[in-house]
Amino acid sequence: MDRIYLSPPHMSGRERELLLDAFDSNWIAPLGPHVDALEKEFAALVGARRAVALSSGTAALHLALILLGVGPGDEVLTSTFTFAATTNAITYVGAEPVLIDSDWNTWNMDPNLLAEELRDCAHRNRLPKAVVVVDLYGQSADYGPIREACRRYEVPLVEDAAEALGASYDGRAAGTFGAVGVFSFNGNKIITGGGGGMLVCDSDFLADRARFLATQARDPAPHYQHSRIGYNYRMSNLLAAVARGQLKVLDDRVAARRANFAFYRNALADAAGIDFMPEHPRCRSTRWLTCATIDPQRFGADREDVRLALEEANIESRPTWKPMHLQPAFDHCRLCGGDVSEHLFRHGICLPSGSSLTGDELSRVAGIVREVGARRLTKRKAA
Repeated sequence: MDRIYLSPPHMSGRERELLLDAFDSNWIAPLGPHVDALEKEFAALVGARRAVALSSGTAALHLALILLGVGPGDEVLTSTFTFAATTNAITYVGAEPVLIDSDWNTWNMDPNLLAEELRDCAHRNRLPKAVVVVDLYGQSADYGPIREACRRYEVPLVEDAAEALGASYDGRAAGTFGAVGVFSFNGNKIITGGGGGMLVCDSDFLADRARFLATQARDPAPHYQHSRIGYNYRMSNLLAAVARGQLKVLDDRVAARRANFAFYRNALADAAGIDFMPEHPRCRSTRWLTCATIDPQRFGADREDVRLALEEANIESRPTWKPMHLQPAFDHCRLCGGDVSEHLFRHGICLPSGSSLTGDELSRVAGIVREVGARRLTKRKAA
């Protein structure tokens, strides 16, 4: 049977028209009218004053840290339960990540652990230069207490909303809770440009500075003049054209992903031991990926049994993120907590969640998950 992917791109048709417009206009290189239009449309969508289109979400993270003055010898508090791009960007500027565990309510950074670590840092007279919070799997972190803790100690907040475009917290768009927010248009995200990212903020100074740095920090002169180090981080006009087409169907894609989650939850409601990622009362998740934990004692099989059974049936699924403190590249970093994220990694699975999934495909996935548990329980009882 045809392979079912975890989160494939889903084009609407409008993207092709805009892409051909960019191609026919000969605006191929970075910059161009579609880049300008995407920045304006994106800022209006999320409610930010400014948006800067970049080559990737990682580039946006890197620039965000530079804009806030993070550099060698500084510490940055960040989520341990995340993709490596977040912590990688901290190391790019020579800073040291300090890893904060998740809470059970959101799977995102634990606000209490953050507050405790900021308090301890203040007592040591060594506050971090920034806090980078990651919004996982389409859901915002609990920003009420997180922002309060950052305000109390006057530490700037960066929101890594790469996985959460379309989500909200208290009715406010994800990505707008920090001094700077970042997004990704990678191919597996809820909408894609085939690549690319976005930096948003409410500061004209920061946005202009980000654009300057992303364009090789070229000074205004008829020749190539550079007074500081810059980066080749601007988005291509072609990618921007695709992203603009995708942006127009974001609401539809969110609705489809949430419908996928509702299907899995209902189809597996009576399967003991499967617990889905919770939705915090103040959050509206996009359910970019439908994630669950599997208790092997209650379900009869563990996460890896399920993943391998799905793979055997030509269905892609993945474990949830391996925490950064368990990664060889970051196992030397200071850690606050760790038990929650380790549990989520050990037992967590991401099920196919593409917005183009059919009812038959969803049924196929859920049926295999149920079958694995039932088969193992039957063998256990027979033994």
